[in-house]
Amino acid sequence: MDAMDSDVDQRGLLTTIGYGDRPWSDFLSRLKGHRIQYLIDVRSQPRSRLPEFNGDALKVLLGQAGIKYLFMGDSLGGKPDDPSCYVDGKVDYSRCEARPVFSAGLERLTAALKGGHRVALMCSELDPERCHRSKLIGEALQRRNVPLLHIDRDGAEITQQAVIGRLTGGQSALFGESFTSRGRYAPPPIEEEN
Repeated sequence: MDAMDSDVDQRGLLTTIGYGDRPWSDFLSRLKGHRIQYLIDVRSQPRSRLPEFNGDALKVLLGQAGIKYLFMGDSLGGKPDDPSCYVDGKVDYSRCEARPVFSAGLERLTAALKGGHRVALMCSELDPERCHRSKLIGEALQRRNVPLLHIDRDGAEITQQAVIGRLTGGQSALFGESFTSRGRYAPPPIEEEN
């Protein structure tokens, strides 16, 4: 048992999950199967083409199931509203991680884990290796020695290391220290000071 493990209540769990095109009943079943108490929405905008996954509806549905909903996409989202996080239209995750608001978000997650809470970070992408849950949040937590598991599309818990292995084909050293977003996005406009 390492030093971090001794600080973490063994009932606590910090994991991630994506909903993809899953039906609501399947998604909820996965959360209940892992005894999740808190669902943290880490989408930059809590909207979906599937109405049950829109932030307000999700909060109500989860509440009916006894799971608390918290939006943290403003601090842990993969498409931040900070223009300095974008390079050539892609989100540079090392720049995201350097922001104080991101560090504060990670501290909240760490406190929840140390408090023995069972937490799932949710985004829309079904496969964790295709999402900022692993490439940004997971890597940042790993550097802080905070354990994180990912609920795979099949419902299995897999480690952060296994997810990065899937992403890099086991050649993570070739990818450098940081990942970027898969897609290109227009960075938000820089607000002028008055």
